[in-house]
Amino acid sequence: MSTTLVRGQGTKILLLNPNSSSSMTDGMKAVVNDIDLPYSTEVYTYTGPPDSPASIDNDTDIKASKDAVLADFSGASGYDGIVVACFSVHPLVPELQSHTGPHRAITGIFEASVLAAISLLEPRETWGIVTTGKFWEDHLSNGVRAFLGAGTADGNAKFAGVQSTGLNASDFHHGVDPAVVRQKLKAATKRLLDTGKVHVIVMGCAGMAGLEDIIREAASEEYGEEFAYSILHVIDGVRAGVMQVDHMIRNQRLRPGRKP
Repeated sequence: MSTTLVRGQGTKILLLNPNSSSSMTDGMKAVVNDIDLPYSTEVYTYTGPPDSPASIDNDTDIKASKDAVLADFSGASGYDGIVVACFSVHPLVPELQSHTGPHRAITGIFEASVLAAISLLEPRETWGIVTTGKFWEDHLSNGVRAFLGAGTADGNAKFAGVQSTGLNASDFHHGVDPAVVRQKLKAATKRLLDTGKVHVIVMGCAGMAGLEDIIREAASEEYGEEFAYSILHVIDGVRAGVMQVDHMIRNQRLRPGRKP
């Protein structure tokens, strides 16, 4: 098991990539270095072991990545907070929470992105997710409802749903022509925008880190530059996760630890 220091000193945050793709972790590092955090905040990265899937694309991959990481990773106590960097309802989040207790801040990029999206909405606006394969449409839609405390059959007037690109997470970094990636990501973005009043788009895959410009380009083609660059919010899950866990750590430190 190994981790790499990306920045800072002081508070320690681990960005945990549960798949085995080091190139995907490298894409996350670029996002981390662009986050406005105190220099005293250290952000480390971890990449899943070789027996973890290189791309997490379904329930089988989710479980395999959980098992591989739990067998390999034993350093949770060395960090103030951990971000599970797979955009899914990933079982590593509750597993790490149960293993580390109430004094460690742990979240996933999925959960952090939902909270960030909701916080940015104004009345009558909606938000939605652009993701990879078809599997994720139901998985993430059901995940949003469950995270917000709703039943699977309940509607949500503020959630515009999930649109998929037909790509796998690994396709964003190798194996697929970048022009094809751009075309499919733009098409999914436009379908989401066509549902109406979407003002927040979440990039629903850690592998999309750094691809915000493609989302905005598609929005500009549909609704003009002012909407795309001055009105639309595009949420990167990695950025949302690191910012959320930093906020969680600060709030946890407010607890007195004993009765006054």
